[in-house]
Amino acid sequence: MILSLPHPGHILLIEDHREIAEMLFEYLEGLGYTLDHAGDGLTGLHLAITQTYDVIILDLMLPGIDGMEICQKLRQEARCSTPILMLTARDTMQDKIAGLGAGADDYLVKPFDIEELSARLKAMVRRHRGDLTPALLKVGDLALDLATLRARRAGIELDITPIGLKILKLLMRASPRLILRSEIEREVWGDELPDSDTLRSHIYNLRKVIDKPFSDPMIHTVQSTGYRLLDPHDRRKNPQQAC
Repeated sequence: MILSLPHPGHILLIEDHREIAEMLFEYLEGLGYTLDHAGDGLTGLHLAITQTYDVIILDLMLPGIDGMEICQKLRQEARCSTPILMLTARDTMQDKIAGLGAGADDYLVKPFDIEELSARLKAMVRRHRGDLTPALLKVGDLALDLATLRARRAGIELDITPIGLKILKLLMRASPRLILRSEIEREVWGDELPDSDTLRSHIYNLRKVIDKPFSDPMIHTVQSTGYRLLDPHDRRKNPQQAC
């Protein structure tokens, strides 16, 4: 059975600016998030209280009830602990202090960089789920230190390119599950997808470092589908699933 990677998250977007809402929907849904949208404060407050979300993206200036009041009601009255990322054009220190004081977990000033917003969302979802990334990834005798990005196999330090390290990190986190080619390409290159041979070339170079010097290979190809990284000494794996 092929298992997919964990779902990125369920987001509530409370934003009355149509163009910003459409831009966020297109970008975040492309990353795998699911979104609900409210264009005014009352609707947003109702959804936030009655539904379950991983993160709430909350505009400050809203019709009906403004974002500051929504934030206060969620924290003080509804006892809602869902992380809140506040969006606003107000950029003074006092505005930021007021937003965080009202209960927001993070504060992003418009206009914002969409990749920065995505990175902040990802971190907030991880914290909310309690999914804190370990400092060291290990599969068999292969280890990757996430703080220093230094990899070792059987105690031997490996010289891996930056792209190779990104791919290796994905494979190790998913191991022994399969990762689809499209998932790796999206995580490594984002929207600017490479040609069909680029990923194959990086996997080839990664194999030369991870597998070739050792007796047992760890990186396996599932033809026309994707890749998985397996501990060669794990007897629970099914050798017929890998090629």
